[in-house]
Amino acid sequence: MDYLKSVAPTQILSERGSNLVVINPGSANVRIGLAMDEKPFNVPNCIARYHTGKPNVVDQMLNTQVTTNQHVDRERAYNTAASLLKIPYLDESSSGSASRKMGRIDGYNKPSTTKKDTVFTWTDVYEDVQISPVASETSADKGEASATKAAPDVIDSKDASESKRKYKKTIFGEEAMKISPKEPYCIRHPIRRGHFNVSPHYSAQQVCEDLTAILDWVLLEKLHISHSERFSFHAVLVVPETFDSREIKEMLTVVLGGLRFNSAVVHQEGLSAVFGNGLSTACIVNIGAQTSTVVCIEDGVSLPNTEKILPFGGEDICRCLLWIQRHYQKWPQIRTDVLAKPIDLLMLNQLKESYCDIREGEVEAGATVHSYEDGMPAMPHKTTLTSLNVPPMGLFYPNLLVPEVFPQPPREWFQDYENMLEDTWNMDFGGGGNMGLPMWDSFAVSPSKPKKEEKIGLAEAITSSILSAGRIDLRRKLFSSIQLIGGVGSTKGLVPAVEERVLRAIPPTEAIKTVEVLPSRTDPAFVTWKGGAILGILDFGREAWIERQEWMENGIHKGSTKKYKDSFYIEGQAMYFINP
Repeated sequence: MDYLKSVAPTQILSERGSNLVVINPGSANVRIGLAMDEKPFNVPNCIARYHTGKPNVVDQMLNTQVTTNQHVDRERAYNTAASLLKIPYLDESSSGSASRKMGRIDGYNKPSTTKKDTVFTWTDVYEDVQISPVASETSADKGEASATKAAPDVIDSKDASESKRKYKKTIFGEEAMKISPKEPYCIRHPIRRGHFNVSPHYSAQQVCEDLTAILDWVLLEKLHISHSERFSFHAVLVVPETFDSREIKEMLTVVLGGLRFNSAVVHQEGLSAVFGNGLSTACIVNIGAQTSTVVCIEDGVSLPNTEKILPFGGEDICRCLLWIQRHYQKWPQIRTDVLAKPIDLLMLNQLKESYCDIREGEVEAGATVHSYEDGMPAMPHKTTLTSLNVPPMGLFYPNLLVPEVFPQPPREWFQDYENMLEDTWNMDFGGGGNMGLPMWDSFAVSPSKPKKEEKIGLAEAITSSILSAGRIDLRRKLFSSIQLIGGVGSTKGLVPAVEERVLRAIPPTEAIKTVEVLPSRTDPAFVTWKGGAILGILDFGREAWIERQEWMENGIHKGSTKKYKDSFYIEGQAMYFINP
């Protein structure tokens, strides 16, 4: 809308945005930057900590075994998509793959401008510490204790008087994802599938500590905001629709307590998205890395009853891409494991972004994939990727994606009467200390689950969301004002696919004849961040800002008997704004 240009000109962004930091945490990446910036830094939400035990990825505990029923459902979903795309079914591939490749008439290769053959390198996990001979002698004179303390960090040294190599204690972002599995590091992803990644092996307090460390590193290394300067800055926290009230409050404590911002305000992604694209009313479809959400906004107010949460996203499309290539024997005989080796996920995500489109006919492309074996240089393997238009169709047929099974935190963790920093894993589950996956079954169906995920396709979710909006005039407007955001929102061919399938999903009894996806004025991956920046500098909703001292005294803090701020009030702050 044009009114945004009048109330948020460049001058106001420059003046008010210079000390305003916008933070948009997601399952895979955190987007963070000054409100005055054009784009935020987009950093993988990942941390690796040095430890002397066995190297591991916390998410290795996930159960990735596909059941027989899931496998059958996946093949059926593939065949359904293949029929619509006018390509051969799955069981027709083995005998005819060679002839199909030779007879194909619509094959293509993306332009050379795409990032299709980038080679990742393993992260250098050492830091060199220069020590002069004088310093070495002085250190020796101080006693044996200091030498003993430093000894475990020494890895290799040609000349102890000149330098010694130490493992870095912590590594962040993409560098953390590129650490070789042989190195002594524990790799953690504090947010998983739209929620805090709490598990028997990853406590709530550790999740908060890791989130604080990641954000602090970005603030120091990317934005160059020191600890001493932090008090003069304010934070806009743009949270996903998937977050529960407790997670919102934990994030506030991270921002105001751990990071020591002066004040903070909470906005939800859906509402931020409409402002990021200059709208006031729209159906926001946010397709992220691990979850997708749909929510309708009317005149700058979110409609909670229209909210839909889908448990799949871009990473699932990557895994589907790998499954299809292996089925067609197009994938080289290499060990590719997206959970044990996050570097493999980076490679697959790049292939997905470069080659996966939604369009009719067989889509194949020559590509170079790489094998990343423990600490060894990447080895290139040239191949022809096939059926590249099928993986993104999993957005409409989620059985194609088969999300991995992972233990959800107990529902008690989200209840408001307990201390939010307490470690809830000491409670008696009646399992005699056995923390196996079956124990989670009772929690999956708990009626106290705050957010409900729906295993339906994107078109059905959009249709159901809009039809829940109420008035027929509003529903017509929403069907003509769909916004696709998130990284996957840029997938070529997705817009016409959404329009066609949503129109087909509308019941005949509804007097709706038009479905339109509006083009995004901002990079779909950063729309929510940009909207948070705009909301942060506008003058309405100022009473929603929370001062650091007020939150630390009246909010949650460890060992206190005080009640938290009311959950409904905190959620209301994220949902309510004065209409323009």
